[in-house]
Amino acid sequence: MIGMRLKLARAAAGYSLRDLSDRMENVVSAQAIGKYERDEDMPGSKALMALSKALGVSEMYLLSDEELTLEGVDFRKKRSAKEEATIEAQTLQLLERYLTVEDLLGLKSVEWEQPRSAPHVVNDLRDAEDAARSVREDWGLGHDPVPKLAELLEERGIKILSIDLDDIDGLAARVMRKGRDAARVVVVRRNIWAERKRFTLAHELGHMVMKVADGIDEELAAHRFAGAFLMPADVVRAEVGAQRSSISVGELVALKQRFGVSVQAIAFRCRDLGIIDKKEFSSLYRIFAQRGWRKEPFKEPSCIPPEYEEPKRFERLCYRALAEGVIGESRAAEMLGISLRVLDQRLCDTE
Repeated sequence: MIGMRLKLARAAAGYSLRDLSDRMENVVSAQAIGKYERDEDMPGSKALMALSKALGVSEMYLLSDEELTLEGVDFRKKRSAKEEATIEAQTLQLLERYLTVEDLLGLKSVEWEQPRSAPHVVNDLRDAEDAARSVREDWGLGHDPVPKLAELLEERGIKILSIDLDDIDGLAARVMRKGRDAARVVVVRRNIWAERKRFTLAHELGHMVMKVADGIDEELAAHRFAGAFLMPADVVRAEVGAQRSSISVGELVALKQRFGVSVQAIAFRCRDLGIIDKKEFSSLYRIFAQRGWRKEPFKEPSCIPPEYEEPKRFERLCYRALAEGVIGESRAAEMLGISLRVLDQRLCDTE
C-alpha cells in the first residue's frame, strides 16, 4: 500500500496535508490525501502523477514496498518534533536510493566494521581518550591526522549522507531493513565548513563505539572522543608542547591546517590535555567571540571548503550504474536529486 511512503515523502518535503493539496492544485483534497496515508483508499493514475510531481519523487517510489525505519536516532542538537521528522524522512529517502543502487549493481552493502575493541565502557571522560586511541589502533591509522574522514568511515561500512540542514550539524542512526542487517548512517550538514563536518563525523563515531556509564554526559564524552580521534594527544604535545602559559591565535590557525579542525576545537583540545589552563582558554574564547567565530557562519581564517569532506561513494555508484546501463539518465538524475540538465553538464565535465 502507498500510505507509509506517501507520508514519508510528505514529511521529507515539510508539507502539511493542506500544503500538499495546494501544491497539487487541488487535484485531490487534503482529506483524500489523509485517506491515502492511512491506506483507506488508493489514488488513481491522475492523482498519483500529481502526488509524484508535487513531492519530487517518482511514482515507482510511492508504489514500492521497500520498508526502512530509523532507530536510535541521535541529533547533535535537538529540534522540534516536526523538524526532526522532516530530517528523518529526508534521511530515509536518501538512504533508500543508496541501498537501491548497491542492489542494482549487485554489490553487497558494506557492513559496519565495528572496531575489535568496541564497545568501550566510559566511566570517566578520560576513558573517551582511551577509546579514540584504541579505535585508531584497530583501524591501523597510526598517529597522523586523518585526511578524508568521510571516505574512511564509508570504507568501514557507515553510510555518510549530506543534507541541507539549518542549525543542525548532523545526526546518526541505525537503519532497519526487512530481512537484512541494520545499516549505520551518519548525516552531515552539506553547506558547512569541512572542519565542522569532520568533528561531527568523529563525534558520531564516538557515540557508536562507546558505552557511556550513567552519570556521564554522553555529548561531552563524544566531544572528548572526537578531539582525541582527530588530534592524538602525543601529536598535539609534540606540536605545541606539554605546557604553555599562552598560545596565539596565529599558531592555532597554523595547527588548524595540520589537523583539519577548527581553531576552537584545537583550543578545547589544548585545555583538555592540560597544555593551557582555564584562564588562557577563556581568554582565547573571548577573542573567538569578538571575531564572530562562535556563531554562524563560523568563518574562521583558513576555512576548509565544504566539498573537502563531502561523501562521494553514493554519487560514484550512481555514475557507475549509468555507465554500465543498469539505469538510464532519468533514473540517475532522480537518485542524485538533480535535473537531467545538471546531470548532462556533470557527465560532460567528466568526459
